[in-house]
Amino acid sequence: MSLTSTLKGQTLITKNLKIDETFLAGKLLRDGKLVAFPTETVYGLGARADSDNSIKRIFDVKGRPSFNPLIVHVSSIRMAKDIAIFEKQTLKLIDKLWPGPITFVVPLKNGHNISKFVTAGLDSVAIRFPKSTIAQKILLSAGVPIAAPSANLSGRISPTSANEVFEDLGGKINAILDGGPCEVGVESTIIKTDPITLLRPGGISPEDIKHITGTEVFLSHDDESIIAPGQLKSHYAPRAPVRLNVHNPEPNEVLLGFGNVGNATLNLSPSANLSEAAKNLFYMLRKLDHALSKDGFLVIAVSPIPKIGIGLAINDRLKRASAPRY
Repeated sequence: MSLTSTLKGQTLITKNLKIDETFLAGKLLRDGKLVAFPTETVYGLGARADSDNSIKRIFDVKGRPSFNPLIVHVSSIRMAKDIAIFEKQTLKLIDKLWPGPITFVVPLKNGHNISKFVTAGLDSVAIRFPKSTIAQKILLSAGVPIAAPSANLSGRISPTSANEVFEDLGGKINAILDGGPCEVGVESTIIKTDPITLLRPGGISPEDIKHITGTEVFLSHDDESIIAPGQLKSHYAPRAPVRLNVHNPEPNEVLLGFGNVGNATLNLSPSANLSEAAKNLFYMLRKLDHALSKDGFLVIAVSPIPKIGIGLAINDRLKRASAPRY
């Protein structure tokens, strides 16, 4: 699969890379190209974190606001320490949770080479060491830190498969590496420390963090300054409006169910398994969004989902998907 289109007067072919072409994906990134690749959370749109031009292309392609920082992905803890300062409590968490679906917002080191566009001009950086074997191979091949937001149009549903990336960005980026569906299905947990504050819930729960540190995890509020991705009030949104905590859908609605729900068009997890629901969330939202325009329904209604464990992340994504659009 490849797609040719015109972008700012230039013809661009999006290459479809296979799972065994991680070395080529890394080389393209090292050469300043934009490459979408799978992580354990969602597909990311990668570019060299030290290249102003490459990072500006991410913002242009996604239509992403420049005040919204990016996450830097690294291939090792050593690479992370070359970029940022990690205090004792953060190192304790890293020792237990990296590689994995958690991002830390930490102070930048003096003399770092991370583009100011990655950090939105802040003196901190969001940084992650992904667990995905495919992502690790690509990062090792690239040999440099890679900034990678979700590989979709800004504000829209995150992609968990290569086809979904292609749907949004085909013809706009240089390559997509197809590594199959993502394991977790929602973006990484993001925290800052001193005190430990949850900026975005994800695959690692506050309970997991508290178990390691023995200290309380505070929650950030939507009216606070944006210092990490995922804090915009409207985000992860389908084209259709979304209504939450619905037991009985209206005639103009399709129901995205959870648990033992008999009238659902699609069900995130008939057995009420929150991990299964997270893995299915974005795929099913996207599928229902496509169906609405064909079948004449107007609204996606969603069953109540428990706010525990990864259910916190599911509810966070749905809350932002249902927020007023600007």
